[in-house]
Amino acid sequence: MRLMFGLVLIVGLGLAGFAVYMVQGYVSQTQEQLAAERAAREKAGPLVEVFVVNKPLNYGDALTKDDVQKIYWPEAYLPETVFRDEAVLFPEGETSPRYVKRSMEQYDPVLAVRVTEPGEAAGLADDLGPGMSAFTIRFDDASGLSRYLEVGDNVDIYWTGPRADGSGDVTQLIESAVRLIAVDRPAGKEGEPNVQAPQNITVEASREQVARLTQGQATGQLTVSLVARGNERMAGGVEVDGNSLLGTEVAAPQVASTEKVCTVRQRKGGELVEEPIPCPVN
Repeated sequence: MRLMFGLVLIVGLGLAGFAVYMVQGYVSQTQEQLAAERAAREKAGPLVEVFVVNKPLNYGDALTKDDVQKIYWPEAYLPETVFRDEAVLFPEGETSPRYVKRSMEQYDPVLAVRVTEPGEAAGLADDLGPGMSAFTIRFDDASGLSRYLEVGDNVDIYWTGPRADGSGDVTQLIESAVRLIAVDRPAGKEGEPNVQAPQNITVEASREQVARLTQGQATGQLTVSLVARGNERMAGGVEVDGNSLLGTEVAAPQVASTEKVCTVRQRKGGELVEEPIPCPVN
């Protein structure tokens, strides 16, 4: 009986010791996690709630309460003009919505520069720099890269048309690294990415550029090519015609020589020979 009691006591002490060991390990792990979380919070600083969009929104879309939600954001890294107060974003008693001026992806913060005032229509004038104008390029592109153009992209603009001397068509780079401020494409299916080819695109241009683009659109066809952000404008033109494309050369027309040639006739033996001599200077 005493032996059985001793065995039970030993087993109980072992189980108790193991339980204490497990509890200590759990407490130690929890303390390490709390310390790591505390260090991360100290590094990030205080968190505040800000409004973000809960789905992608395009230029001209109305912004409603169903389109936004609040998330925590480090206070030290708040973007300027971010909305934190619902009464400011959606003023009480205001029935007219705000409209999106710049496309936003899911969970992008709602900024005052990205949306209009309540009831104010989204306009291109707000996106233009000082002294700049908007020019619309017509498109007829059923496929290709143009369907992925977005507002804010930089594009090169090429003109294709006939040469002035009628010797064939030529393609020239007429504007480099101009900024897109609007893309007009047919509406896509609901819930699916809209990658329809645009019908028109609008670029930011100076008045001189607008004049060149207008002339180019009237005399030929304009096409665009997407370029990397931050690329500098190209100095100098790029020109390609059918001959340079195929690597052929057109022989220059031979022009009859107009240089005066003077000769003298001399008799050598029984023959009359005509030999060149320097022409007298008048």
